[in-house]
Amino acid sequence: MKARKVLKWINRIVSNVLVILLICVAALVLSTKLTGGEPEVFGYQLKTVLSGSMEPDIQTGSIIAVRSITEEEKSNFVKGDVITFMEEDNKLITHRITEVKETGSGVLYTTKGDNNNTVDSNPVLADNVVGAYEGFTIPYVGYVGSFAQSPNGSIVFMIVPGILMLGYSGFTIWRALRKLEEKENVADAK
Repeated sequence: MKARKVLKWINRIVSNVLVILLICVAALVLSTKLTGGEPEVFGYQLKTVLSGSMEPDIQTGSIIAVRSITEEEKSNFVKGDVITFMEEDNKLITHRITEVKETGSGVLYTTKGDNNNTVDSNPVLADNVVGAYEGFTIPYVGYVGSFAQSPNGSIVFMIVPGILMLGYSGFTIWRALRKLEEKENVADAK
């Protein structure tokens, strides 16, 4: 009797987790479509860290949450803030501000990776800042995200959940049929 209760609770937990994951993925996909390709959760964009320039605080392979900023905020950063900015070759970089300069054409930020020996060669125009890093990071999850975006990863992440759902459905159907057979056997024995 206890085993049945435990299995019933495990079944409920697994079902609820699968439904919650499905809702979360659907919300993320919808958010991505609405924002034009940049997934955003509660005003934060999730970015994968590809280099060790900000280690040890931000490790390679981590996912960081970068707060989306308004046009007015772009020129309000101070020395010590960590910003994400677009470099000339359309590559996003997250580095710490070491110096702020006011010029006739706007604000320029001198940046440096915490793990780098020298400042970045090109100052960052305030207009190129896309977000502010505020300390939220999840180590190693970025490796999974990068793999999922690769051709092999997208196949794995599409097929494996489908196989798991089919297997779980098959198990549930088999268990229900077994219960029906047990009831028939009990009814026949009477």
